[in-house]
Amino acid sequence: MVGLVIVTHSAALAHGAAETCRMMAKDVRLAVAGGMEDGGFGTSYARIVAAIDAVYTDDGVVILMDAGSSILTVETIVEEMPERRLRMVDCPLIEGGVVAAIASVCGANLDEVVQRAEETRSARKIAD
Repeated sequence: MVGLVIVTHSAALAHGAAETCRMMAKDVRLAVAGGMEDGGFGTSYARIVAAIDAVYTDDGVVILMDAGSSILTVETIVEEMPERRLRMVDCPLIEGGVVAAIASVCGANLDEVVQRAEETRSARKIAD
């Protein structure tokens, strides 16, 4: 099963996003890296690596980020781990996370999980 990692600047946001994903896909392999080790706001390289390690399998890991330094830090980690199947996803954090979680537990491969999550970029919430 493809693992998911949610990276945010806030521990509360990361855990809330994970809780939402698990409501829709309770058996998803999911870890979070939210905030700093001291509980403060920010992005922790060490927490992201630990989250990846927690859910990594040969099926790979999809990483969803909120913004700014979380994206830059994940880019660095992905570049430093070329032997691993890691994919960053450009999508809304909650919508993409839920769709990725569902796709993963349904047996989608890494490319399919990424594709499904990225399809949420164009999802409309309110009709004209």
